[in-house]
Amino acid sequence: MGDHLHFVSPLGRLPLVSALPKILVIDDESAILDTVRILLRREGFEVSTALGGVQGVEKLHEFRPDLVLTDVRMPGSNGLDILSAARQLDPTLPVILMTAQVSLQSAIRAVNEGAFYYLQKPFANDDLVAICRRAAESRQLRRENQVLRTEIRRRERGGAGGPPIGTSPIFTDVLRLAEAVAPSDSTVIISGESGTGKEVLARYIHELSGRVGGPFLSVNCGALPESLLESELFGHVKGSFTGAVRDKDGLFVAAKEGSFFLDEVGEMSPATQVKLLRALQEREVIPVGATEAVPVDVRIIAATNRDLDEEIRRGTFRSDLFYRLNVITLHLPPLRERPEDVLVLAEHFLARFAGQRGKEPPSLSPQALEALQSHDWPGNVRELENALERAVVLSDGDEIPVTALPVRITEHASLPLISNRLPPNPSLEIIERAYIHWVLQSEGGNKSRTAEVLGIDPSTLYRKLIRYGMEA
Repeated sequence: MGDHLHFVSPLGRLPLVSALPKILVIDDESAILDTVRILLRREGFEVSTALGGVQGVEKLHEFRPDLVLTDVRMPGSNGLDILSAARQLDPTLPVILMTAQVSLQSAIRAVNEGAFYYLQKPFANDDLVAICRRAAESRQLRRENQVLRTEIRRRERGGAGGPPIGTSPIFTDVLRLAEAVAPSDSTVIISGESGTGKEVLARYIHELSGRVGGPFLSVNCGALPESLLESELFGHVKGSFTGAVRDKDGLFVAAKEGSFFLDEVGEMSPATQVKLLRALQEREVIPVGATEAVPVDVRIIAATNRDLDEEIRRGTFRSDLFYRLNVITLHLPPLRERPEDVLVLAEHFLARFAGQRGKEPPSLSPQALEALQSHDWPGNVRELENALERAVVLSDGDEIPVTALPVRITEHASLPLISNRLPPNPSLEIIERAYIHWVLQSEGGNKSRTAEVLGIDPSTLYRKLIRYGMEA
């Protein structure tokens, strides 16, 4: 399998880029783990192993694999326990069971509970590789179909949604979990700094849910005073306060059969928190000034840039509301922790803003590229988006000069220029390859130190070295 997989549809090329398939191998015999790890790594998988079922369940949550290969008979937690844990984590996660003692009863149970394949030991290496490849391809196809359906829905409605952009492992892990929980009705809370794209992720979850036919409504809980926020959330009846000249449905009611995004939920006053808790528990709201409750049918997605655990300790956020909201938690990492996504996002924004003006997407000059890569992005994705919109507006030619970027981004650019090693009009991939090569040489071939300087995980560096043919 290649390092990147692309799917071309009648709608055009969709950004379905995936890294090396990640496989978790679980067995209580270390010799089997070593053999399978060597075999699957040679065949292009990123492999993590767990000795026994208990460690395997822990690794499921840490490693976030694309598929699982597990022995059935193990002390502590057996293969069927692993299968159950994997299905709870992600219903689409393929699980391959392997055992030396096949019984019809256990095989039937495994298939009924969603196992991808039931493999008998001893097995031929070629058979194992073929099954794992088939499972990885099935997983990839599911994701491609999911994104394609979302894109079709978005284009039919003329929306500007679609999957959030990014290819870094730390980001794609969040995206995978979001895609796994989207079909459910579970409440989701998204944490992350301002500008990381929490509403974009919330809208994506809505697009993949069974509520996509309903509305997606949102409110910023920190942008409205308490009295107005309650009216917006729960509605009001005529005469309930000065200016209430008629009855009004709140957003809980207006979002019927859809999704309701509560942004900056940590900014709510204690009184409003109590009313929100009741709405979540009873699935009904009482409009301001009313005495009768109104039933609601809506999926709640909340977001915050605050540390709610700390807010609970300080007594400014209710613990019972937190636990009601915190069914599924997604944390969006800041852009400085996913620097490999800066160029991917830059290409996306340049194409979008140029398209809005009927222009071909411009390229970035080496100096502009250097500035983007060296900036720490305190404003995250929103800051990058605004900077590139400004750059497209201020640039007339086919290339974005560094002078078109805001001063706050260019004033600290200090990375060494490598433009003298590049061909005319290089692609972003050529620039990235040249820069990685330069850092690797500067660090004397030390890959751990190179990954540290680049600000990426060693595993990410390893995949890029393979992709660019720089790994022996």
